[in-house]
Amino acid sequence: MQRRTLLLQAAGAVGASLASASFAPAFAQSSSAPIRLIVPYAPGGPIDVTARILAERVKDTLGTVIIENKPGAGGNIGVDAIAKAAPDGLTIGIAATATHAVNPWLFSKMPFNAATDFAPITQMVRVPNVLVMNADTANRLKIHSVAELIAYAKANPAKLNYGSGGNGSAGHLAGELFKSQAGIFAVHIPYPGGNPAQLALLSGQVDFNFDNLATAAPNIRAGKLKALAVTTLKRSSALPDAPPVADTLKGFSIDTWWGLVAPARTPKDVVEHLNHAFVAALNSPEARSRFATLLAEPVPTTPDEFGSFMKQELAKYEKLVKASGAKVD
Repeated sequence: MQRRTLLLQAAGAVGASLASASFAPAFAQSSSAPIRLIVPYAPGGPIDVTARILAERVKDTLGTVIIENKPGAGGNIGVDAIAKAAPDGLTIGIAATATHAVNPWLFSKMPFNAATDFAPITQMVRVPNVLVMNADTANRLKIHSVAELIAYAKANPAKLNYGSGGNGSAGHLAGELFKSQAGIFAVHIPYPGGNPAQLALLSGQVDFNFDNLATAAPNIRAGKLKALAVTTLKRSSALPDAPPVADTLKGFSIDTWWGLVAPARTPKDVVEHLNHAFVAALNSPEARSRFATLLAEPVPTTPDEFGSFMKQELAKYEKLVKASGAKVD
């Protein structure tokens, strides 16, 4: 009887071991095969920084994760490298608002299909955009809320303008959505990047911008910019005094997000293993604390939730980009 019990215990242990081995992907069992995480933007930006934070957090569960920056073509070069990598879990990368929602409608030719060439792993973060005015301009025009901005625009047709980091940029599309929902007109002035657009706002060359909160925050704190509202549906803990635009324009929502994807046809158990590791990292107090310094809110999800979210964003931006008339040939 004792011998039978021992045999059953041994069989159970072997079964558990085999189940664990079948779940854990091959890359987690080989220190000679690190995971390559492709960031389709240059080093040093918020996307790159958050990717490096997570790479450090998952090394105990996934092993070494090497960050590989592949910037260019609005993120398309790096994302194309993800799409064309072997679907074995050894290459993953970043999907962002631009690459998976805007670029498919902005570029006349795309090297990948944002809807079918990727296996979603998890959303990583959401960073609110913020509607800001030059503080002196806001005081001079007596505009201290979204409602007052809309009222002024309607009373003074075509007198307001707004800047952005270029045609098809997040700031441009947010401005077009705002104009459409508010029923106002304002001239769009594109600049070669977000920093020149903010400098134009600070110098009074434009009246308002939709800027990334992480970029605008220092000048909001310094009193140089007036934050009228955030573009998320709810208030942001990073800027609690600014109401959502949606409080005035029902349903208005447009923010910056990014997450992790693998090539399509990556086995489901590999994707699940990656998801568990990165979601745990996103939920860790250390990651949340470090993300907070970037004004980035962690948004861990299941693969299915992230996939559904990206489909919704792709459909939303199709309308926005086509309405804006922006195109990159």
